[in-house]
Amino acid sequence: MKPQSLSKYRPFPAVSLPDRTWPDQVITRAPIWCSVDLRDGNQALPQPMSIEEKLEFFELLVRIGFKEIEIGFPSAADTEFNFCRRLIEENRIPDDVTIQILVQTREQLIRRSFEAIAGAKRVIVHIYNSTSPLQRRVTFGDASRESIKQIAIDGAKLVKELVPTIPQTEVVLQYSPESFSDTELDYAAEVCNAVIDVWQPTPQKKMIINLPDTVQWTTPNIHADMIEWMGRNLHKRDSIIISLHTHNDRGTGVAATELGLMAGADRVEGTLFGNGERTGNLDIVTVALNMNSHGIPTGLDFSGLTDIRLKYEKFTRLAIPERHPYVGELVFTAFSGSHQDAIKKGLDRREKEIKDNADLVWGVPYLTIDPQDIGRSYEAIIRINSQSGKGGVAYVLDREHGFDLPKSMHPIVGKYIYDLADQHGRELTVDEIRDAFFDHFVNQENHLSVVEYELIHQQGGGNVHCNATISLDGKTQKIEGDGNGPINAFVHALEKVGLKDFKVTDYRSHAVRGGSDASAAAYVQLQHQDGRILWGAGVDPSIEMAGLKALVTAWNLLR
Repeated sequence: MKPQSLSKYRPFPAVSLPDRTWPDQVITRAPIWCSVDLRDGNQALPQPMSIEEKLEFFELLVRIGFKEIEIGFPSAADTEFNFCRRLIEENRIPDDVTIQILVQTREQLIRRSFEAIAGAKRVIVHIYNSTSPLQRRVTFGDASRESIKQIAIDGAKLVKELVPTIPQTEVVLQYSPESFSDTELDYAAEVCNAVIDVWQPTPQKKMIINLPDTVQWTTPNIHADMIEWMGRNLHKRDSIIISLHTHNDRGTGVAATELGLMAGADRVEGTLFGNGERTGNLDIVTVALNMNSHGIPTGLDFSGLTDIRLKYEKFTRLAIPERHPYVGELVFTAFSGSHQDAIKKGLDRREKEIKDNADLVWGVPYLTIDPQDIGRSYEAIIRINSQSGKGGVAYVLDREHGFDLPKSMHPIVGKYIYDLADQHGRELTVDEIRDAFFDHFVNQENHLSVVEYELIHQQGGGNVHCNATISLDGKTQKIEGDGNGPINAFVHALEKVGLKDFKVTDYRSHAVRGGSDASAAAYVQLQHQDGRILWGAGVDPSIEMAGLKALVTAWNLLR
Protein backbone atom coordinates (compact mmCIF):
# COMPACT_ATOMS: atom_id res chain seq x y z
CA MET A 1 0.00 0.00 0.00
CA LYS A 2 1.36 3.42 -0.92
CA PRO A 3 2.05 5.81 2.00
CA GLN A 4 -0.36 8.40 0.62
CA SER A 5 -3.15 5.83 0.83
CA LEU A 6 -2.80 5.43 4.59
CA SER A 7 -4.53 8.72 5.39
CA LYS A 8 -7.91 7.15 4.69
CA TYR A 9 -7.55 4.61 7.54
CA ARG A 10 -7.78 4.95 11.32
CA PRO A 11 -6.82 2.66 14.21
CA PHE A 12 -9.69 0.67 15.74
CA PRO A 13 -10.51 2.01 19.22
CA ALA A 14 -9.49 -0.12 22.17
CA VAL A 15 -11.98 -1.34 24.79
CA SER A 16 -11.71 0.17 28.25
CA LEU A 17 -11.41 -2.95 30.36
CA PRO A 18 -8.52 -2.44 32.79
CA ASP A 19 -9.63 -5.35 34.98
CA ARG A 20 -9.90 -7.83 32.11
CA THR A 21 -9.56 -11.44 33.25
CA TRP A 22 -9.40 -13.40 30.00
CA PRO A 23 -5.57 -13.33 29.62
CA ASP A 24 -5.28 -15.54 32.70
CA GLN A 25 -7.86 -18.07 31.52
CA VAL A 26 -7.04 -21.46 29.98
CA ILE A 27 -9.27 -23.39 27.59
CA THR A 28 -10.07 -26.66 29.35
CA ARG A 29 -13.25 -27.81 27.63
CA ALA A 30 -14.82 -27.62 24.21
CA PRO A 31 -17.63 -25.17 23.40
CA ILE A 32 -20.95 -26.02 21.82
CA TRP A 33 -20.16 -26.38 18.11
CA CYS A 34 -22.48 -25.20 15.36
CA SER A 35 -21.64 -25.83 11.71
CA VAL A 36 -22.81 -23.12 9.33
CA ASP A 37 -21.45 -24.86 6.21
CA LEU A 38 -24.89 -25.33 4.69
CA ARG A 39 -25.84 -21.67 5.06
CA ASP A 40 -22.95 -19.25 5.49
CA GLY A 41 -20.54 -21.54 3.67
CA ASN A 42 -22.99 -22.37 0.90
CA GLN A 43 -23.97 -18.77 0.18
CA ALA A 44 -20.28 -17.95 -0.38
CA LEU A 45 -19.81 -20.55 -3.12
CA PRO A 46 -19.55 -19.51 -6.78
CA GLN A 47 -21.81 -22.49 -7.49
CA PRO A 48 -24.08 -23.19 -4.51
CA MET A 49 -24.81 -26.80 -3.59
CA SER A 50 -27.84 -28.64 -4.89
CA ILE A 51 -30.36 -30.13 -2.47
CA GLU A 52 -28.83 -33.59 -2.97
CA GLU A 53 -25.35 -32.25 -2.22
CA LYS A 54 -26.64 -30.47 0.86
CA LEU A 55 -28.26 -33.69 2.06
CA GLU A 56 -24.95 -35.53 1.68
CA PHE A 57 -23.09 -32.72 3.41
CA PHE A 58 -25.62 -32.75 6.27
CA GLU A 59 -25.02 -36.47 6.77
CA LEU A 60 -21.26 -35.86 6.81
CA LEU A 61 -21.63 -33.18 9.49
CA VAL A 62 -23.75 -35.54 11.58
CA ARG A 63 -21.12 -38.29 11.29
CA ILE A 64 -18.40 -35.87 12.39
CA GLY A 65 -20.43 -35.21 15.53
CA PHE A 66 -22.05 -31.78 15.14
CA LYS A 67 -25.13 -31.47 17.34
CA GLU A 68 -26.18 -28.07 15.98
CA ILE A 69 -26.22 -27.49 12.22
CA GLU A 70 -27.42 -24.33 10.49
CA ILE A 71 -29.14 -25.66 7.39
CA GLY A 72 -29.92 -22.47 5.51
CA PHE A 73 -32.17 -19.49 4.97
CA PRO A 74 -35.49 -21.18 4.16
CA SER A 75 -37.38 -17.92 3.59
CA ALA A 76 -34.87 -16.78 0.96
CA ALA A 77 -35.54 -19.28 -1.85
CA ASP A 78 -37.56 -22.36 -2.74
CA THR A 79 -34.41 -24.50 -2.80
CA GLU A 80 -33.62 -23.56 0.79
CA PHE A 81 -37.24 -24.06 1.90
CA ASN A 82 -37.50 -27.45 0.18
CA PHE A 83 -34.22 -28.64 1.66
CA CYS A 84 -35.51 -27.86 5.14
CA ARG A 85 -38.76 -29.69 4.46
CA ARG A 86 -36.97 -32.78 3.11
CA LEU A 87 -34.83 -33.02 6.24
CA ILE A 88 -37.95 -32.91 8.40
CA GLU A 89 -40.39 -34.95 6.32
CA GLU A 90 -37.88 -37.70 5.50
CA ASN A 91 -36.81 -37.97 9.16
CA ARG A 92 -33.18 -37.24 8.33
CA ILE A 93 -32.48 -35.27 11.53
CA PRO A 94 -31.22 -37.48 14.40
CA ASP A 95 -32.95 -36.93 17.73
CA ASP A 96 -29.81 -35.47 19.30
CA VAL A 97 -29.20 -32.97 16.47
CA THR A 98 -30.75 -29.51 16.41
CA ILE A 99 -31.13 -27.71 13.12
CA GLN A 100 -30.73 -23.95 12.92
CA ILE A 101 -32.25 -21.55 10.42
CA LEU A 102 -31.32 -17.95 9.74
CA VAL A 103 -33.83 -15.21 9.06
CA GLN A 104 -33.77 -11.41 8.97
CA THR A 105 -36.02 -9.63 11.44
CA ARG A 106 -38.74 -9.05 8.86
CA GLU A 107 -42.29 -10.26 9.48
CA GLN A 108 -42.99 -12.07 6.20
CA LEU A 109 -39.61 -13.85 6.30
CA ILE A 110 -40.09 -15.00 9.89
CA ARG A 111 -43.59 -16.34 9.13
CA ARG A 112 -42.28 -18.22 6.07
CA SER A 113 -39.47 -19.68 8.20
CA PHE A 114 -41.96 -21.07 10.71
CA GLU A 115 -43.76 -22.83 7.86
CA ALA A 116 -40.43 -24.40 6.91
CA ILE A 117 -39.58 -25.76 10.37
CA ALA A 118 -42.99 -27.12 11.39
CA GLY A 119 -42.69 -30.73 12.54
CA ALA A 120 -39.02 -30.65 13.52
CA LYS A 121 -38.18 -31.82 17.03
CA ARG A 122 -35.96 -28.88 18.00
CA VAL A 123 -34.96 -25.80 16.00
CA ILE A 124 -32.83 -22.74 16.69
CA VAL A 125 -34.47 -19.75 15.02
CA HIS A 126 -31.65 -17.31 14.41
CA ILE A 127 -32.81 -13.75 13.82
CA TYR A 128 -30.53 -10.81 13.13
CA ASN A 129 -30.32 -7.17 12.11
CA SER A 130 -27.32 -4.92 11.52
CA THR A 131 -26.46 -2.56 14.36
CA SER A 132 -23.15 -0.85 13.57
CA PRO A 133 -22.95 2.92 12.98
CA LEU A 134 -21.60 2.27 9.49
CA GLN A 135 -24.57 0.06 8.63
CA ARG A 136 -27.04 2.45 10.29
CA ARG A 137 -25.65 5.34 8.25
CA VAL A 138 -25.02 3.69 4.86
CA THR A 139 -27.36 0.71 4.58
CA PHE A 140 -30.31 2.10 6.52
CA GLY A 141 -29.99 5.76 5.52
CA ASP A 142 -28.99 7.36 8.81
CA ALA A 143 -31.43 5.26 10.86
CA SER A 144 -31.55 6.07 14.56
CA ARG A 145 -30.29 3.75 17.27
CA GLU A 146 -33.82 3.51 18.66
CA SER A 147 -35.34 2.45 15.34
CA ILE A 148 -32.72 -0.26 14.81
CA LYS A 149 -33.30 -1.59 18.34
CA GLN A 150 -37.05 -1.69 17.67
CA ILE A 151 -36.47 -3.93 14.65
CA ALA A 152 -34.77 -6.45 16.94
CA ILE A 153 -37.53 -6.21 19.55
CA ASP A 154 -40.29 -6.70 16.98
CA GLY A 155 -38.53 -9.75 15.56
CA ALA A 156 -38.15 -11.35 18.98
CA LYS A 157 -41.84 -10.66 19.79
CA LEU A 158 -43.00 -12.22 16.53
CA VAL A 159 -40.94 -15.37 17.07
CA LYS A 160 -42.34 -15.70 20.59
CA GLU A 161 -45.86 -15.23 19.20
CA LEU A 162 -45.39 -17.89 16.53
CA VAL A 163 -43.90 -20.60 18.77
CA PRO A 164 -47.36 -21.89 19.89
CA THR A 165 -48.33 -22.39 16.22
CA ILE A 166 -45.90 -25.32 15.96
CA PRO A 167 -46.47 -27.08 19.32
CA GLN A 168 -44.51 -30.22 18.36
CA THR A 169 -41.35 -28.18 17.86
CA GLU A 170 -39.12 -26.80 20.59
CA VAL A 171 -37.90 -23.40 19.46
CA VAL A 172 -34.70 -21.83 20.78
CA LEU A 173 -34.23 -18.14 20.00
CA GLN A 174 -30.87 -16.89 18.78
CA TYR A 175 -30.25 -13.22 18.21
CA SER A 176 -27.29 -11.62 16.43
CA PRO A 177 -26.50 -7.92 16.41
CA GLU A 178 -25.04 -8.33 12.92
CA SER A 179 -21.84 -6.30 12.46
CA PHE A 180 -21.27 -6.55 16.22
CA SER A 181 -17.53 -6.27 15.52
CA ASP A 182 -17.85 -2.52 14.83
CA THR A 183 -20.94 -1.71 16.89
CA GLU A 184 -20.58 0.51 19.96
CA LEU A 185 -20.45 -1.88 22.93
CA ASP A 186 -22.98 0.00 25.01
CA TYR A 187 -25.43 -0.03 22.12
CA ALA A 188 -24.81 -3.72 21.30
CA ALA A 189 -25.60 -4.59 24.91
CA GLU A 190 -28.69 -2.33 24.86
CA VAL A 191 -30.12 -4.08 21.78
CA CYS A 192 -29.28 -7.59 23.04
CA ASN A 193 -30.79 -6.86 26.44
CA ALA A 194 -33.98 -5.58 24.82
CA VAL A 195 -34.32 -8.92 23.00
CA ILE A 196 -33.51 -10.84 26.20
CA ASP A 197 -36.21 -8.91 28.04
CA VAL A 198 -38.75 -9.94 25.37
CA TRP A 199 -37.77 -13.58 25.31
CA GLN A 200 -37.29 -13.99 29.07
CA PRO A 201 -34.95 -16.99 29.03
CA THR A 202 -34.29 -19.08 32.13
CA PRO A 203 -31.36 -21.28 33.21
CA GLN A 204 -33.51 -24.26 32.20
CA LYS A 205 -34.51 -22.77 28.83
CA LYS A 206 -31.70 -20.61 27.60
CA MET A 207 -31.46 -18.41 24.57
CA ILE A 208 -28.40 -17.67 22.42
CA ILE A 209 -26.80 -14.27 21.96
CA ASN A 210 -24.49 -14.56 18.98
CA LEU A 211 -21.78 -11.87 18.75
CA PRO A 212 -20.50 -12.01 15.18
CA ASP A 213 -17.09 -10.76 14.20
CA THR A 214 -18.82 -10.03 10.91
CA VAL A 215 -15.88 -8.07 9.57
CA GLN A 216 -12.58 -8.25 11.41
CA TRP A 217 -11.54 -4.71 12.14
CA THR A 218 -9.00 -5.28 14.87
CA THR A 219 -6.67 -7.64 16.70
CA PRO A 220 -7.92 -10.75 18.53
CA ASN A 221 -7.17 -9.31 21.98
CA ILE A 222 -9.61 -6.44 21.44
CA HIS A 223 -12.21 -8.95 20.22
CA ALA A 224 -11.70 -10.85 23.49
CA ASP A 225 -12.14 -7.61 25.46
CA MET A 226 -15.43 -7.04 23.64
CA ILE A 227 -16.67 -10.55 24.48
CA GLU A 228 -15.73 -10.25 28.15
CA TRP A 229 -17.36 -6.81 28.36
CA MET A 230 -20.58 -8.13 26.85
CA GLY A 231 -20.60 -11.10 29.21
CA ARG A 232 -20.52 -8.69 32.13
CA ASN A 233 -23.28 -6.47 30.77
CA LEU A 234 -25.92 -8.84 29.40
CA HIS A 235 -29.11 -9.40 31.39
CA LYS A 236 -29.75 -12.89 32.77
CA ARG A 237 -26.21 -14.10 32.04
CA ASP A 238 -26.97 -17.48 33.63
CA SER A 239 -29.74 -17.93 31.05
CA ILE A 240 -27.67 -16.85 28.05
CA ILE A 241 -25.41 -18.87 25.78
CA ILE A 242 -22.84 -16.49 24.32
CA SER A 243 -21.92 -17.56 20.83
CA LEU A 244 -19.02 -16.55 18.57
CA HIS A 245 -19.11 -16.25 14.79
CA THR A 246 -15.74 -14.99 13.60
CA HIS A 247 -14.76 -14.19 10.06
CA ASN A 248 -11.20 -14.08 8.85
CA ASP A 249 -10.62 -10.70 7.16
CA ARG A 250 -7.37 -10.12 9.06
CA GLY A 251 -6.36 -13.80 8.95
CA THR A 252 -6.95 -14.17 12.69
CA GLY A 253 -10.29 -15.98 12.85
CA VAL A 254 -8.89 -18.90 14.84
CA ALA A 255 -7.00 -16.67 17.26
CA ALA A 256 -10.02 -14.41 17.79
CA THR A 257 -12.18 -17.45 18.55
CA GLU A 258 -9.72 -18.99 20.98
CA LEU A 259 -9.31 -15.72 22.86
CA GLY A 260 -13.10 -15.23 22.75
CA LEU A 261 -13.53 -18.61 24.45
CA MET A 262 -11.04 -17.53 27.10
CA ALA A 263 -13.17 -14.40 27.51
CA GLY A 264 -16.24 -16.44 28.44
CA ALA A 265 -18.00 -17.52 25.23
CA ASP A 266 -19.91 -20.80 25.38
CA ARG A 267 -20.53 -21.62 21.75
CA VAL A 268 -18.77 -21.39 18.38
CA GLU A 269 -20.15 -21.15 14.85
CA GLY A 270 -17.92 -21.93 11.89
CA THR A 271 -17.33 -24.09 8.85
CA LEU A 272 -15.13 -26.95 7.79
CA PHE A 273 -11.78 -25.52 6.66
CA GLY A 274 -13.06 -21.93 6.98
CA ASN A 275 -15.24 -21.62 3.88
CA GLY A 276 -17.29 -18.41 3.90
CA GLU A 277 -17.73 -14.87 2.69
CA ARG A 278 -14.61 -12.94 1.58
CA THR A 279 -11.67 -14.51 3.42
CA GLY A 280 -13.96 -17.02 5.08
CA ASN A 281 -15.48 -18.04 8.39
CA LEU A 282 -13.81 -19.61 11.36
CA ASP A 283 -12.18 -22.96 10.53
CA ILE A 284 -13.78 -25.26 13.09
CA VAL A 285 -11.44 -28.13 12.14
CA THR A 286 -8.40 -26.11 13.18
CA VAL A 287 -9.88 -24.94 16.49
CA ALA A 288 -11.08 -28.44 17.40
CA LEU A 289 -7.77 -30.12 16.52
CA ASN A 290 -5.88 -27.39 18.38
CA MET A 291 -7.89 -28.47 21.44
CA ASN A 292 -7.23 -32.15 20.73
CA SER A 293 -3.50 -31.39 20.63
CA HIS A 294 -3.83 -30.26 24.27
CA GLY A 295 -5.73 -33.40 25.23
CA ILE A 296 -9.17 -31.74 25.28
CA PRO A 297 -12.06 -33.86 23.95
CA THR A 298 -14.27 -31.95 21.51
CA GLY A 299 -17.02 -34.38 20.53
CA LEU A 300 -15.98 -33.95 16.88
CA ASP A 301 -14.34 -36.83 15.04
CA PHE A 302 -11.70 -35.80 12.52
CA SER A 303 -9.86 -39.13 12.56
CA GLY A 304 -10.72 -39.55 8.87
CA LEU A 305 -9.71 -36.05 7.88
CA THR A 306 -8.52 -36.96 4.39
CA ASP A 307 -11.90 -38.46 3.51
CA ILE A 308 -13.67 -35.40 4.99
CA ARG A 309 -11.48 -33.17 2.86
CA LEU A 310 -12.32 -35.09 -0.33
CA LYS A 311 -16.06 -34.88 0.37
CA TYR A 312 -15.79 -31.18 1.21
CA GLU A 313 -13.96 -30.46 -2.06
CA LYS A 314 -16.58 -32.47 -3.95
CA PHE A 315 -19.51 -30.57 -2.41
CA THR A 316 -18.01 -27.06 -2.51
CA ARG A 317 -15.81 -27.34 -5.63
CA LEU A 318 -13.12 -25.56 -3.64
CA ALA A 319 -9.51 -26.70 -3.27
CA ILE A 320 -7.83 -26.72 0.12
CA PRO A 321 -4.40 -25.02 0.06
CA GLU A 322 -1.35 -27.22 0.53
CA ARG A 323 -0.35 -25.37 3.73
CA HIS A 324 -3.80 -25.36 5.35
CA PRO A 325 -3.44 -26.43 9.01
CA TYR A 326 -3.79 -30.15 9.64
CA VAL A 327 -5.37 -31.08 6.29
CA GLY A 328 -3.14 -29.46 3.65
CA GLU A 329 -1.08 -31.86 1.56
CA LEU A 330 2.25 -30.52 2.85
CA VAL A 331 1.54 -29.75 6.51
CA PHE A 332 3.12 -32.99 7.76
CA THR A 333 5.95 -32.82 5.26
CA ALA A 334 9.53 -31.80 5.98
CA PHE A 335 11.95 -30.85 3.23
CA SER A 336 14.65 -29.32 5.45
CA GLY A 337 17.42 -31.78 6.27
CA SER A 338 17.65 -30.84 9.95
CA HIS A 339 13.87 -31.15 10.34
CA GLN A 340 13.85 -34.53 8.61
CA ASP A 341 16.61 -35.84 10.83
CA ALA A 342 14.83 -34.69 13.99
CA ILE A 343 11.51 -36.19 12.89
CA LYS A 344 13.13 -39.52 12.06
CA LYS A 345 14.90 -39.63 15.42
CA GLY A 346 11.69 -38.70 17.22
CA LEU A 347 9.60 -41.35 15.49
CA ASP A 348 12.26 -44.04 15.96
CA ARG A 349 12.62 -43.22 19.64
CA ARG A 350 8.86 -43.18 20.17
CA GLU A 351 8.54 -46.57 18.46
CA LYS A 352 10.98 -48.04 20.98
CA GLU A 353 9.60 -46.28 24.06
CA ILE A 354 5.91 -46.91 23.39
CA LYS A 355 6.45 -50.66 23.70
CA ASP A 356 6.94 -50.14 27.42
CA ASN A 357 4.42 -47.31 27.84
CA ALA A 358 1.21 -47.40 25.81
CA ASP A 359 0.20 -43.99 27.25
CA LEU A 360 3.43 -42.28 26.24
CA VAL A 361 2.86 -38.54 25.75
CA TRP A 362 3.31 -37.44 22.14
CA GLY A 363 6.66 -35.81 21.55
CA VAL A 364 8.15 -35.72 18.07
CA PRO A 365 10.06 -32.64 16.90
CA TYR A 366 8.14 -30.43 14.43
CA LEU A 367 4.91 -32.49 14.68
CA THR A 368 2.33 -31.04 17.07
CA ILE A 369 0.09 -34.10 16.71
CA ASP A 370 0.44 -37.67 15.52
CA PRO A 371 -0.64 -37.57 11.84
CA GLN A 372 -2.13 -41.05 12.21
CA ASP A 373 -4.70 -39.67 14.66
CA ILE A 374 -6.38 -37.75 11.83
CA GLY A 375 -5.98 -40.39 9.14
CA ARG A 376 -2.72 -39.10 7.71
CA SER A 377 0.25 -41.41 7.25
CA TYR A 378 3.90 -41.21 8.19
CA GLU A 379 4.85 -42.07 4.61
CA ALA A 380 3.99 -38.55 3.49
CA ILE A 381 5.86 -36.72 6.25
CA ILE A 382 9.34 -36.55 4.76
CA ARG A 383 9.87 -35.71 1.12
CA ILE A 384 13.10 -35.05 -0.67
CA ASN A 385 14.34 -32.05 -2.59
CA SER A 386 17.65 -30.23 -2.78
CA GLN A 387 17.15 -28.83 0.74
CA SER A 388 16.81 -32.28 2.26
CA GLY A 389 19.35 -34.08 4.38
CA LYS A 390 20.68 -37.44 5.35
CA GLY A 391 17.95 -38.21 7.88
CA GLY A 392 15.13 -37.63 5.42
CA VAL A 393 16.56 -39.91 2.75
CA ALA A 394 17.19 -42.65 5.29
CA TYR A 395 13.65 -42.22 6.59
CA VAL A 396 12.12 -42.69 3.14
CA LEU A 397 14.28 -45.73 2.35
CA ASP A 398 13.32 -47.25 5.69
CA ARG A 399 9.62 -46.45 5.90
CA GLU A 400 8.76 -46.71 2.22
CA HIS A 401 11.06 -49.49 1.03
CA GLY A 402 12.23 -51.42 4.08
CA PHE A 403 15.96 -50.59 3.99
CA ASP A 404 17.35 -49.77 7.43
CA LEU A 405 20.63 -48.09 6.57
CA PRO A 406 23.40 -47.96 9.20
CA LYS A 407 23.56 -44.48 10.72
CA SER A 408 27.06 -43.78 9.44
CA MET A 409 25.83 -44.56 5.92
CA HIS A 410 23.19 -41.80 6.07
CA PRO A 411 25.45 -38.86 5.13
CA ILE A 412 26.90 -40.35 1.92
CA VAL A 413 23.55 -41.63 0.68
CA GLY A 414 21.76 -38.44 1.70
CA LYS A 415 24.24 -36.21 -0.12
CA TYR A 416 24.03 -38.28 -3.28
CA ILE A 417 20.21 -38.19 -3.31
CA TYR A 418 19.75 -34.50 -2.59
CA ASP A 419 22.47 -33.56 -5.08
CA LEU A 420 20.41 -35.50 -7.62
CA ALA A 421 17.29 -33.57 -6.58
CA ASP A 422 19.25 -30.35 -7.03
CA GLN A 423 20.24 -31.40 -10.56
CA HIS A 424 16.60 -32.06 -11.42
CA GLY A 425 15.48 -28.87 -9.68
CA ARG A 426 12.50 -30.54 -8.05
CA GLU A 427 11.27 -32.94 -5.40
CA LEU A 428 12.07 -36.63 -5.92
CA THR A 429 9.36 -39.24 -5.54
CA VAL A 430 9.84 -42.12 -3.13
CA ASP A 431 10.33 -44.48 -6.06
CA GLU A 432 12.94 -42.19 -7.62
CA ILE A 433 14.80 -42.18 -4.31
CA ARG A 434 14.80 -45.97 -4.21
CA ASP A 435 15.94 -46.23 -7.83
CA ALA A 436 18.76 -43.73 -7.27
CA PHE A 437 19.88 -45.65 -4.17
CA PHE A 438 19.97 -48.91 -6.15
CA ASP A 439 21.67 -47.34 -9.17
CA HIS A 440 24.60 -46.06 -7.11
CA PHE A 441 24.89 -48.04 -3.87
CA VAL A 442 23.39 -51.51 -4.44
CA ASN A 443 24.83 -54.56 -6.27
CA GLN A 444 27.37 -52.52 -8.24
CA GLU A 445 29.47 -54.63 -10.68
CA ASN A 446 31.11 -52.06 -12.96
CA HIS A 447 34.68 -53.36 -12.28
CA LEU A 448 34.50 -56.40 -10.01
CA SER A 449 31.67 -58.96 -9.93
CA VAL A 450 31.09 -62.43 -8.53
CA VAL A 451 30.26 -64.95 -11.25
CA GLU A 452 30.11 -68.09 -9.07
CA TYR A 453 30.46 -68.65 -5.37
CA GLU A 454 30.63 -71.77 -3.19
CA LEU A 455 30.98 -71.81 0.58
CA ILE A 456 32.24 -74.91 2.38
CA HIS A 457 31.83 -75.15 6.15
CA GLN A 458 34.90 -76.85 7.61
CA GLN A 459 34.46 -79.52 10.26
CA GLY A 460 35.75 -79.08 13.78
CA GLY A 461 35.58 -75.31 13.94
CA GLY A 462 33.87 -72.12 12.85
CA ASN A 463 35.98 -71.46 9.77
CA VAL A 464 34.66 -71.64 6.21
CA HIS A 465 36.30 -72.03 2.82
CA CYS A 466 35.10 -70.22 -0.28
CA ASN A 467 35.64 -71.01 -3.94
CA ALA A 468 34.64 -68.20 -6.25
CA THR A 469 34.83 -67.12 -9.84
CA ILE A 470 35.13 -63.39 -10.24
CA SER A 471 35.14 -61.05 -13.20
CA LEU A 472 37.51 -58.08 -13.13
CA ASP A 473 37.04 -55.59 -15.96
CA GLY A 474 35.68 -58.38 -18.17
CA LYS A 475 38.33 -61.00 -17.34
CA THR A 476 37.33 -63.99 -15.22
CA GLN A 477 39.51 -65.84 -12.71
CA LYS A 478 39.04 -68.31 -9.89
CA ILE A 479 39.91 -67.37 -6.33
CA GLU A 480 39.67 -69.12 -2.98
CA GLY A 481 40.19 -68.29 0.65
CA ASP A 482 39.50 -69.23 4.25
CA GLY A 483 37.99 -67.22 7.04
CA ASN A 484 35.68 -67.15 10.07
CA GLY A 485 32.66 -66.30 7.88
CA PRO A 486 31.61 -65.71 4.26
CA ILE A 487 32.79 -62.09 4.15
CA ASN A 488 36.12 -62.84 5.85
CA ALA A 489 36.79 -65.84 3.58
CA PHE A 490 36.07 -63.80 0.45
CA VAL A 491 38.30 -60.95 1.63
CA HIS A 492 41.18 -63.41 2.11
CA ALA A 493 40.55 -64.79 -1.38
CA LEU A 494 40.80 -61.27 -2.82
CA GLU A 495 43.98 -60.70 -0.83
CA LYS A 496 45.64 -63.76 -2.39
CA VAL A 497 45.25 -62.29 -5.89
CA GLY A 498 46.31 -58.79 -4.93
CA LEU A 499 42.89 -57.17 -4.87
CA LYS A 500 42.77 -56.27 -1.17
CA ASP A 501 43.72 -52.63 -0.66
CA PHE A 502 41.17 -52.06 2.12
CA LYS A 503 39.95 -53.31 5.44
CA VAL A 504 36.38 -54.11 6.46
CA THR A 505 35.32 -51.65 9.17
CA ASP A 506 31.59 -52.40 9.52
CA TYR A 507 28.97 -54.92 8.44
CA ARG A 508 25.18 -54.96 8.96
CA SER A 509 22.36 -57.07 7.52
CA HIS A 510 18.59 -57.41 7.90
CA ALA A 511 15.51 -58.84 6.23
CA VAL A 512 13.84 -56.40 3.85
CA ARG A 513 10.33 -55.46 4.92
CA GLY A 514 7.48 -55.37 2.46
CA GLY A 515 7.59 -58.80 0.80
CA SER A 516 10.31 -58.01 -1.74
CA ASP A 517 11.68 -60.87 -3.83
CA ALA A 518 15.10 -59.76 -2.64
CA SER A 519 14.42 -60.57 1.01
CA ALA A 520 17.84 -59.74 2.52
CA ALA A 521 19.89 -56.54 2.58
CA ALA A 522 23.48 -56.14 3.74
CA TYR A 523 25.75 -53.13 4.18
CA VAL A 524 29.55 -53.27 4.21
CA GLN A 525 31.87 -50.39 5.07
CA LEU A 526 35.40 -50.46 3.67
CA GLN A 527 38.34 -48.23 4.48
CA HIS A 528 40.79 -47.83 1.61
CA GLN A 529 44.51 -47.80 2.34
CA ASP A 530 44.52 -44.10 1.42
CA GLY A 531 42.04 -43.41 4.24
CA ARG A 532 38.81 -43.08 2.25
CA ILE A 533 35.76 -44.78 3.77
CA LEU A 534 32.78 -45.94 1.72
CA TRP A 535 29.66 -48.01 2.18
CA GLY A 536 28.21 -50.49 -0.27
CA ALA A 537 24.89 -52.32 -0.12
CA GLY A 538 23.86 -55.71 -1.42
CA VAL A 539 20.40 -57.12 -1.93
CA ASP A 540 19.74 -60.81 -2.59
CA PRO A 541 17.43 -63.62 -1.50
CA SER A 542 20.45 -65.14 0.28
CA ILE A 543 21.83 -63.24 3.28
CA GLU A 544 25.32 -64.57 2.47
CA MET A 545 25.21 -63.36 -1.14
CA ALA A 546 23.76 -60.04 -0.03
CA GLY A 547 26.83 -59.55 2.14
CA LEU A 548 29.24 -60.44 -0.67
CA LYS A 549 27.43 -58.11 -3.08
CA ALA A 550 27.65 -55.31 -0.51
CA LEU A 551 31.41 -55.84 -0.20
CA VAL A 552 31.86 -55.93 -3.99
CA THR A 553 29.78 -52.75 -4.32
CA ALA A 554 31.94 -50.91 -1.78
CA TRP A 555 35.10 -52.20 -3.54
CA ASN A 556 33.80 -50.85 -6.86
CA LEU A 557 32.83 -47.51 -5.34
CA LEU A 558 36.37 -47.13 -3.99
CA ARG A 559 37.66 -47.28 -7.55
